[in-house]
Amino acid sequence: MLSSSIEDIKSRLDIVEVISGYVKLQKAGANYRTNCPFHTEKTPSFFVSPARQMWHCFGCGAGHSVFDFVMKIEGIEFGDALRILAQKAGVELKPFRPEMKELTTARHHLYEIAELATKFFEKQLAESKVGLEAKKYLLNRGINQESIQKWRIGYAPDSWQGLTDFLTGKGYRKEEIVSTGLATRKNDGSCFDRFRARIIFPVFDLNSQVVGFGGRIFETDKKKEEERRTTEGKYVNTPNTLIYDKSRILYGLDKAKVEVRKKDNCILVEGYTDAVLAQQAGTLNVAAVSGTALTPWHLKILRRYTENLLISFDMDLAGDTATKRGIDLALGQGFNIKVVTLPEGKDPADLVVKSPGAWEKAVEQAKSILEFYFETTLNKFDKAKIEGKKEISKILLPLIKKIPNKIEQTFWRQRLVQEIGAKEEDLIEEMNKIKLEEEILGLEPEEIINLPQKSRRDLIEERLMTLILKNRKNLEVLSKEDLDYLLPETKKIVSVFQKAKDNEEALKKISQENEAEINYLILKAEILDEISQKDQDIDFKDCLREIKNLEIKKKLEGISQELRTAETEKNSQKISLLINEFHQLAKKLSEDKIYNGQQPDMRNRHEKKETTEESGPEDEPGPASG
Repeated sequence: MLSSSIEDIKSRLDIVEVISGYVKLQKAGANYRTNCPFHTEKTPSFFVSPARQMWHCFGCGAGHSVFDFVMKIEGIEFGDALRILAQKAGVELKPFRPEMKELTTARHHLYEIAELATKFFEKQLAESKVGLEAKKYLLNRGINQESIQKWRIGYAPDSWQGLTDFLTGKGYRKEEIVSTGLATRKNDGSCFDRFRARIIFPVFDLNSQVVGFGGRIFETDKKKEEERRTTEGKYVNTPNTLIYDKSRILYGLDKAKVEVRKKDNCILVEGYTDAVLAQQAGTLNVAAVSGTALTPWHLKILRRYTENLLISFDMDLAGDTATKRGIDLALGQGFNIKVVTLPEGKDPADLVVKSPGAWEKAVEQAKSILEFYFETTLNKFDKAKIEGKKEISKILLPLIKKIPNKIEQTFWRQRLVQEIGAKEEDLIEEMNKIKLEEEILGLEPEEIINLPQKSRRDLIEERLMTLILKNRKNLEVLSKEDLDYLLPETKKIVSVFQKAKDNEEALKKISQENEAEINYLILKAEILDEISQKDQDIDFKDCLREIKNLEIKKKLEGISQELRTAETEKNSQKISLLINEFHQLAKKLSEDKIYNGQQPDMRNRHEKKETTEESGPEDEPGPASG
């Protein structure tokens, strides 16, 4: 059954290990914590409980099981998360079982097609005549057999429908092949392969699943290759699909992420071969942007692993380029950025093959991004002339303003003062005029989980239950009247606590329906700041009083509404009963010293303005006016 597969996966996987593959976790008592990957925060509020195999963010409210985390972090459906975690756990899912049909998604089909296509390309490289020539080219380029297998490099034959025929023969429809980006549809409805006569680099997501492809032109006839390069381009890439978006994928990060976390930095290069050869040479913390500039989504992914980036791009940062905008974006988000400067005309792939030592030295001597900006900008303009001073400040001041850390910002501003001989107050004035239009740089709104906000009543009752978990003796303090004031959901869970009492094992087994909520409360109780038993007792009683206060006020508001109706109907008997009930409830508030205002004078109620609809949870409800 499907449920048994899910439980089998949960039992084999450790949630801490799975989540650690995406974000850096720090030990916090019996649990782990980090900044939430789903919203921006300075103080970590994202907790993972190994004991209960759950996670929860107390900032945005997201949480629950390992399946929920993978679905959210990958942006996928449950069926896809199940398949990913089953693979990690070594659990075999039989796709043709009836209960699995509902989990077969369009995305799943695309993954299957991409995987089959990869095997097709690999076989062509290993066995076809032209494929063997392409393999020879790769070996001469410096990519060894181990890397060819590791990166699953293949070859697409010079055939209009070779791959399409292969995939349709496996039972996939042409529409699905087109949706994967592997084929293109003509105006007459027929299809042809997108990749022809090309060395193929499969592109992997963070789970090492093939999601797209990059194809470099390769012909044994170099004249023909040059002609095709002119008409079709040196590289052809998969267009955006349901499973592939180049603005959200970093080539090779699936293989680099462990080393990136270990070294706490990531080296970013531009091409597939740059990443392959750098990792082959032992620089394992390398990933490639491949055909696009750095995007907000790239940065969001990278922040899971490190905030330190080393950039090895062929770029002119003093110009207004897409590369510069991407780096500016990273700088504005607080990343620590350095630039790996290579010899003129060399890219990382060239340097790694011809001089591995020179590559390592270049990485070790990487300059801070601001140092690089200063150096390139000062070399481009004459700082002795007024026009040069203006151009230099025009380029550097916006960058300095982007630096979040004010101490670092002041350092570079004073450096600019020294370089161009300006007054610091003048530069400050000019910097204040600069408007950083982040939308122009491609910054997208933060993707924060949109969960309903909890009311004050919900939060107080939640606090009450966590205090019960901190000290189970609080269950004995609860009277039947106290229970009557609780919300139905709270009362239900409190009854679970009462049945379990001090038996932790019984608590885990009771009420599977409320398991998620109970685990959440246990985790919240565990991470509460340590307070004395005396303060806990006071806090518990305050919660009970406030819950009673809010419930009575709610009833008083209801009576006010009924009074309005009774008054409209001129039902004097009902009015009298309701006024009496109102006073009885108001008296309860007064006796408990939790009703801070004067009891309304019901005799003068016709002279009062109706305030119920404007009252917040802290306001005192009054009877309705006429």
